This record gives sequence, C-alpha cells and structure tokens, in this order.
Amino acid sequence: MSRPKVKPIPEFASEAEEQEFWATADTTEYFDWSQARRVVFPKLRPTTTPISMRLPETLLTELKRLANEQDVPYQSLMKIYLAERVALERRRRTSKAKA
Repeated sequence: MSRPKVKPIPEFASEAEEQEFWATADTTEYFDWSQARRVVFPKLRPTTTPISMRLPETLLTELKRLANEQDVPYQSLMKIYLAERVALERRRRTSKAKA
C-alpha cells in the first residue's frame, strides 16, 4: 500500500499566522496520520492561573479545617470543590437543554 502524498508545511512569520493557518487547514493534507504513534506525557501538568479572591474569614477557616481533616492543602480542596460544582452546573444545564 502506498503512503499518501503530503504537502510541505509552510513557513510562518508569526505564531498568530501559524494559528490562523492550522485553524482552517486540513491536517490530512500535511501529515500521514497512518504513521502517527500515540504518546503519553505522564508529567504534563495543566496550566494554572493564579487569582486573588476575597473570602469571609469564617469561610476560609472552615475550608482550612475541612482540608486538615482530609489531609490536603486547603487550596487544593478549594479547586476540588470548584471543579465539582462546575461539573454539577454543566450537567444541570445540559439536562435542562435536553428537556
């Protein structure tokens, strides 16, 4: 079986130009995906952004108490709680949209 002919990837003047190109380009014209191999990046961590948030002292104290009981840093516990609530809200909105 012959390998598909692929086009050469153009040179880009900037990252923005490259992003614009790949947003509309058909990658099958530039890559032979039959030769692709699955890779795993085990130490890759998601990008995080620091934020500043004002909380009532009582709420922060309670979060720290709960985190201590679970033996996790309180900021990690806050991320878990936020992620769980966001997932719950997304499920609710999805089920309402289907109804």
